[in-house]
Amino acid sequence: MCMLKIEDYIRDIPDFPKPGILFRDITPLLESSEATETCVQQLLAMIEGQKIDKVVAIESRGFFFGILLAQALKVGFVPIRKPGKLPYKSFKEPYNLEYGMDALEIHEDAITEGERVLVHDDVLATGGTARAACNLVEKLGGKVVQCNFLIELKSLKGIQKLKNQEVRTLLKY
Repeated sequence: MCMLKIEDYIRDIPDFPKPGILFRDITPLLESSEATETCVQQLLAMIEGQKIDKVVAIESRGFFFGILLAQALKVGFVPIRKPGKLPYKSFKEPYNLEYGMDALEIHEDAITEGERVLVHDDVLATGGTARAACNLVEKLGGKVVQCNFLIELKSLKGIQKLKNQEVRTLLKY
């Protein structure tokens, strides 16, 4: 029996969202229930044996697998969103973009002191959003147990912004 390969479900889109960018599209992965389940099992294997209280995922593609991981672990799911999208009182964490700034927000009551948190997103690129997410979790008193990603774009060196975190990725490009 041939084992399903996640990388076979990642589509390369040249010049998206702008010329010179090679976008790694995960929608073919999402279109296959078998590939999605395989991916979830591989992500879970990366955190095997660790106690997790909450899964935090970053808007928006991080939500796809973040909620599935939380359900499989039987723990709560916490969305981290762009400013102005959460309805309740929130904390904001700014981060640098290549040209300018952006920010992420989390509800102020989403994590309680001492909770052990898995931070998930689809892609680790420059590391700005992942670092901001970790900062938000820590601001609320949580402990980031691991940051995990479907894909790491190694040339962008985002892992350097997560030096103090355990980082795991399924695929590296």
